[in-house]
Amino acid sequence: MPLVKPLSPENNSEVKKLAEFFNETLGFCPNSVLTMQIRPDIASAFINLNKAVMTNNGSVSSALKRLIAWVSSNATGCRYCQAHSIRAAERYDANQEQLDNIWEYRTHPAFNESERAALDFALAASQIPNAVDERLQQRLHDNWSDGEIVEMLGVISLFGYLNRWNDSMGTSIEDGAVESAEKYLAKHGWNKGKHT
Repeated sequence: MPLVKPLSPENNSEVKKLAEFFNETLGFCPNSVLTMQIRPDIASAFINLNKAVMTNNGSVSSALKRLIAWVSSNATGCRYCQAHSIRAAERYDANQEQLDNIWEYRTHPAFNESERAALDFALAASQIPNAVDERLQQRLHDNWSDGEIVEMLGVISLFGYLNRWNDSMGTSIEDGAVESAEKYLAKHGWNKGKHT
């Protein structure tokens, strides 16, 4: 049971209009946003930040951004965000082989060195204590521009917020996200946990 129950999508017309963005990314408005709208300024600020972070301004594709979000969410243990990010990666046409082998991104041939550096960055930046070191910084600069690194850290930071929000809130997970998680993550032990 969630700490605070989400409001109806119809509760706030301004938030509802902004939240249409999620119909593209997920196919539904997430319960996390519906809970945030209890304080509409938080929901609006979050949605606008999400749009800014997830917009493509370089070579970091929409699919890779969602895989970065998954690695970050996996590192923190947020099952809600793991399911949402893998669903969004699927909806943004992530390579099927990458989706099937996300757990083995470091060794599987479906991932190239640029992608591995990005996903290792997501893992290292999401750990406590932070594990971004000089070697990883060099790998990032060998494969990505400064702007692309900023975009990736924006995704990692956005999901740091979401991981804490959804895990603390015990946000109920939507059926579509469960479906994608069961397809790609359950074979490695994913389940809804407290997000029922």
